[in-house]
Amino acid sequence: MPSNRQQLATSADVARSAQLARAAGRFGIDTEFMSEGRYRALLCLTQVAVEDPAAPDGIHTILIDGLDASVDVQPLAQLLADPEIQVVMHAGRQDVAILRRSWQTELNNIFDTQIAAGFVGESAQAGYGNLLGSVLRLRVGKTASYTRWDARPLTDEQLTYAAEDVVHLLALTDELQRRLERTGRLQWAVEECRRLDEASDERDPDTVWERLPRVGQLEPQARAVARRLAAWRERTAALEDRPVGQVVQDPPLLELAKRHPTELGALGQIRGIHPSIVKRRGQAMIEAIRLGMADPPIPREARRGHSDAGDAPLIALAEALLRARAMEAGLAYELIASRSELEQIIAAARQAEPEPEVRTLNGWRRELVGGDLELLLSGRSCLHVGADRRLELHGLS
Repeated sequence: MPSNRQQLATSADVARSAQLARAAGRFGIDTEFMSEGRYRALLCLTQVAVEDPAAPDGIHTILIDGLDASVDVQPLAQLLADPEIQVVMHAGRQDVAILRRSWQTELNNIFDTQIAAGFVGESAQAGYGNLLGSVLRLRVGKTASYTRWDARPLTDEQLTYAAEDVVHLLALTDELQRRLERTGRLQWAVEECRRLDEASDERDPDTVWERLPRVGQLEPQARAVARRLAAWRERTAALEDRPVGQVVQDPPLLELAKRHPTELGALGQIRGIHPSIVKRRGQAMIEAIRLGMADPPIPREARRGHSDAGDAPLIALAEALLRARAMEAGLAYELIASRSELEQIIAAARQAEPEPEVRTLNGWRRELVGGDLELLLSGRSCLHVGADRRLELHGLS
């Protein structure tokens, strides 16, 4: 158990931990960050656990202050990018994105214990504390989970909590990997973890408009205006380090795109565009609208692979098959398919289109369910309830 007097790391501590991690071939890492009121999350603390024969429990932990620029993190940043070093995390997608940006490094060879847990029959969204309890029969406190990690000095409670988030991470990995090896699922879990390597929180200002709610309902020229407005908003939020919604919220931005006003006075007629916004940002919005009106219209794309009401029974049938396969394999169903993916698969089959690029039809998932799903949807097999009251797939002549 980490000491209540856990100290923040120095550059020498980081270098020593990197040496230990390189010798062991792996290390555990977690972060604490603050995203409220910012464009990008602020890295406040990084926790690292490495195997150390000289440590009382065989594990050495350090806490790196993300707000102290004097601490040299490069020795560990280099290990994150080293494909020979296993980087152990739990629910690490956002940690990967933050570390890539803040430490200016790539990440390779990630082993995520939350992902791995889904391959041994645990929930694919299991929290770290719950997973420690179910796999290692350990209980850890969560008293400081929602605190101000950007405030200094950090309290002993915060430091203890942060250290606990990694101190058992390597032992948890060992047990999960033992179970995965017994079931022959280790490579499947490793393959799934590779999806985290490219996680990023960087957004392209010129494409963020595509994620606006109901943007597909806009007329082609209004779509061009929405692209310009969304790009201006994104760059403004990044420059001022504030959430995009604090610049202009989505509903008024879409209304601006539809009405495309050309004068400051008309901006204030749009709900959500307050006088203070007009005064501070009016000219920039008018310029973005002008540029959007001069751009070529963006036509609505023909919707491919979209479902209709008649697909619902087939979606339910396919989901039943996949859930049965997940139970047989001891996997969390969420790892295999989402509702959206099934909708795309079934719509493509109905429209005689090529298979959609979805994870359910690739890699280990195709090996597990892809062939059976194809047979079912083509009408060459059927589902029925077997003697053991379980679903079975039978071929049809």
